[in-house]
Amino acid sequence: MVKKTRKTSRTSKGTAAPGDRVINAALGLAAERGWRGLSLADIAEGARLTLAEVRTLFPSKAAILQGFTRRTDERVLAAGTADGSSPRDRLFDVLMRRFDVLQPHRDAVRSIVRDVALDPLAAICQGPQLLCSMAWMLEAAGLSSAGIDGAIRTKGLTVVYLRALAAWLNDDSADLSKTMAALDRGLARAERLAGVFCSTRQAETKTA
Repeated sequence: MVKKTRKTSRTSKGTAAPGDRVINAALGLAAERGWRGLSLADIAEGARLTLAEVRTLFPSKAAILQGFTRRTDERVLAAGTADGSSPRDRLFDVLMRRFDVLQPHRDAVRSIVRDVALDPLAAICQGPQLLCSMAWMLEAAGLSSAGIDGAIRTKGLTVVYLRALAAWLNDDSADLSKTMAALDRGLARAERLAGVFCSTRQAETKTA
């Protein structure tokens, strides 16, 4: 595939909203202490909010993780539609944009992934949110997530993303070259084996 310069998503600085304060505190503490033993009281203290205020925003630690995932989705989508002449290139662009957004929090994500993997219930709780996120990534790449075909695409992209995530967590390269290589291989394999990403909304419209 053709290499291109990727646009890095940036967020404005300033006073964080209470929800962001909770998420940021949780991520910071997860990076320092791990996720599994982290209490809601610890997170509230880190966010400088009362337990009642945190409870209003997020009823559980799982909800905080879901909030983090939604915030990541929003920041990826805020950068606009993906670049690329093919579905595979656009998906590559969108998912690398996602890793750019996650990069400042890699230590926290590594801790969370490790601890959630040891807690089947927590993993099950995060599954639907991940599928929802991948559906939005498909849409940003010009691929429909609707219907049976969309469900297949979403599940296929989830597998590709999780494999690339594993590479990203251990990628010490300055330009995330290992992550890009793993993602490119995964997209190529999915495209070759199942044609999962072969039809765009535009193509479907033309043939309708």
